[in-house]
Amino acid sequence: MSRVGKKPVEVPKEVKLEINGRLIKMEAKGKTLQYELHEGFTAELNGAILTVKRPSDSRESKALHGTARSLIANMVKGLKTGFEKKLEIQGVGYKAQLKGKVLALELGKSHTVNYNIPVDIVIETPSQTEIVIKGINKQSVGQTAAEIRKLYPPEPYKGKGIRYAGEYVRRKQGKSVA
Repeated sequence: MSRVGKKPVEVPKEVKLEINGRLIKMEAKGKTLQYELHEGFTAELNGAILTVKRPSDSRESKALHGTARSLIANMVKGLKTGFEKKLEIQGVGYKAQLKGKVLALELGKSHTVNYNIPVDIVIETPSQTEIVIKGINKQSVGQTAAEIRKLYPPEPYKGKGIRYAGEYVRRKQGKSVA
């Protein structure tokens, strides 16, 4: 039984919600998000409370029920407060700079690595070794953070690379000289 799917989603007053069949469209502060429910699912709005109904009690419907409700709740939270991920760069001489809509990373390679910032994402660099990724879509923020981290993942011997803020990197000892 999907407990997550049964929970109602509270829609704040500043978020304008429109339901067109299976398409759910939300708008706030001039930004828009939309999600299309799977076949058979319906969404009902009673006042400021949105509920998602599933078509049957099959295993697949129960799984998709919770997923659909979570994605809709993430849309509301994204439009209300937004999402952010923080990355840290560790290594001597490693740094990040913003150059318009491009994030220029110096990661100890012979060339500067340029990352084109997606349209719906805002990236800030408070210092040369910190990257803050912000946006209204939780999936886009997470995907962007993962793509930037993938450019130079933290290595286990010296700990150099790009990591999530607060991420623990297990260190290896390396070769022992006998």
